[in-house]
Amino acid sequence: MRWVNMAVIVIFVVATLIFAVQNFQSVTVSFLSFRITAPHALLIAVIYLLGMVTGGSVWALMRRAFARARLR
Repeated sequence: MRWVNMAVIVIFVVATLIFAVQNFQSVTVSFLSFRITAPHALLIAVIYLLGMVTGGSVWALMRRAFARARLR
């Protein structure tokens, strides 16, 4: 089973590296009065990480709220 997990991780890393190399052209993103120009792959990685952080925070808050509601 360890080899299967390692193979999945290697395939994911290789696919991510191929994606990053193929999407290295710069793009400009505007939000309100802010503008940022960065490589496409970098922007996607940052947005993904922000989504993980905020999603994890919401999930933790919901679990805590349900646990408190169960105790009452």
